[in-house]
Amino acid sequence: MMDIEIIPNWHPILVHFTVALLSISGLLYLAGRALKNANLLLVARWNLWIGAIITIGTVLAGFYAYNTVAHDAPSHAAMTDHKNWALVTATIFGALALWSMAKHRGAKSVSSGFVVLILLATGLLGVTGFKGGEAVYRYGLGVMSMPQIEGDGDHGSHSHGGSNEAHNDNAAEEDGHGSHDH
Repeated sequence: MMDIEIIPNWHPILVHFTVALLSISGLLYLAGRALKNANLLLVARWNLWIGAIITIGTVLAGFYAYNTVAHDAPSHAAMTDHKNWALVTATIFGALALWSMAKHRGAKSVSSGFVVLILLATGLLGVTGFKGGEAVYRYGLGVMSMPQIEGDGDHGSHSHGGSNEAHNDNAAEEDGHGSHDH
């Protein structure tokens, strides 16, 4: 059973709902407009509205994380960059959600301008998510420390799939950290 104390706050949980719902909303708005499908537009609206509501909690949890996770100067700069992108992106999606509630609630179509704006906002969301990922995976913000690498960083003789051969990780040798993706 997972100990809740390893999760420093709710931001890493909520952010995935924000990203999924808002990005799917943008894609559904595009599909609904292109196919002139009112059902797709209805689902797009609900994804946008639910995503915007969850984003409020995501931003609040993000502020909590920003003010509580241990960090140094470089990671603080990365965190601040992510926060600034997140605030702009959340504000735009909030405005789009309000626009959608006011103008599109029962509509069978949506304007091209709205679709273009939500697709641009979805692009901003991608950049914001990338910057959040950088803060976590490049700077280690909000995660427990990695295990100490013993020896030369070689995995030894254990297997990661189809091959039983040992392998040496070039990325570990290049950056000296010994960490890599599989």
